[in-house]
Amino acid sequence: MSEDSDAEKTEPASAKRLEQAREEGDVPRSREVATFTVLMAAGAGLWMTGDSLIRQLSTALVSGLSLTPEQVFDADVLINRILVDVVRVMLACLPLGVAVMAVALASPLLVGGWLFSGKAVMPNFAKLNPINGIGNMFSSNALVELFKAVAKALVVGLVAWLVVMKQKDAVIGLAVEPLKLGTVHLLNMLGSSFLFIVGALGFIAAIDGPYQVWHYANKLKMTRQELIQESKESDGNPQIKAKIRQMQREMAKRRMMADVPTADVVVTNPTHFAVALKYDDGMRGAPRVVAKGTDEVAAKIREIAREHKVTMLEAPPLARALFKHTEIGDEIPEALYAAVAEVLAYVFQLRLFSKGNGERPEVPKKLEVPPELDPFTASALLQPKNTNNGAPV
Repeated sequence: MSEDSDAEKTEPASAKRLEQAREEGDVPRSREVATFTVLMAAGAGLWMTGDSLIRQLSTALVSGLSLTPEQVFDADVLINRILVDVVRVMLACLPLGVAVMAVALASPLLVGGWLFSGKAVMPNFAKLNPINGIGNMFSSNALVELFKAVAKALVVGLVAWLVVMKQKDAVIGLAVEPLKLGTVHLLNMLGSSFLFIVGALGFIAAIDGPYQVWHYANKLKMTRQELIQESKESDGNPQIKAKIRQMQREMAKRRMMADVPTADVVVTNPTHFAVALKYDDGMRGAPRVVAKGTDEVAAKIREIAREHKVTMLEAPPLARALFKHTEIGDEIPEALYAAVAEVLAYVFQLRLFSKGNGERPEVPKKLEVPPELDPFTASALLQPKNTNNGAPV
């Protein structure tokens, strides 16, 4: 049962899935909405600019037919007259053409939005496969498109029949009307009939638009396993991420070990902790921690320090405090300035002594480390005090 449920596409498409679909040129589209908006814009444009358009076309027609014998037999003059009339017709139709083109470009915003994808125009030879074509002919989407085509034909045909029957008497009456009045009357009837029939397409478009959005979302639905796999690909496989973190730790460890020879002193616990400190006189600020570690890492720090003759000082409270309250690259806490200054003074005096200058300094024994900074002392202070009979105070 669980395998069946996982195989069912019950989860909405993720943002990544939707973005991939858009990159491939796959967005919801409704041809009915686009057809309705363009035809309605054309009909409205003809309704508003019809009188002006007819006058300009009539003028162009009269001009084109009014030719003198000299113009007819002069090819250059005739060509110029034809070009002038063609430009006049184009200018007359230009406002309507621009309006229709603008609506055609804006109609995709109603369903799916604008999309420019190079993948959509790339040749896809899989579409030429006749087996796939036959399968698409009998798919559920093909049945829906067939139903839409039949419904559109029925609705538009019914509306057209009603419009024609309503204006039947007016059409017959055009025969007895004067030419100019009858022409205007005919154009008005054609315009109103056109708008009624296109309005019927609006009913189809109002249903097809939401359906295409629903169909697109349903088509891109994902199974639970696909969501899990996509999450792994996006966020990274946990095992790979753990491996990367391990490699990063190893690289950081190698960098840290490479800085140990540059340290001025290594403060030890003596075996569990080791913290390497460096102080640069040319730079402002307190001494910095260049390396630190416990157990095996601490042993490696001490080994490298011995190889490069870096001074090591056994100071358990200070080593524990430095390890607990600093990170690699950090300056030491202000509360430890006095203790670290005493350690560095001992290191610098020892260097002078090794060069034959001065007396051998004494190893600092009692370094001032605040109890709250030493993890060992701080944990002891937090333990409840006991009376002589063992009951807590």
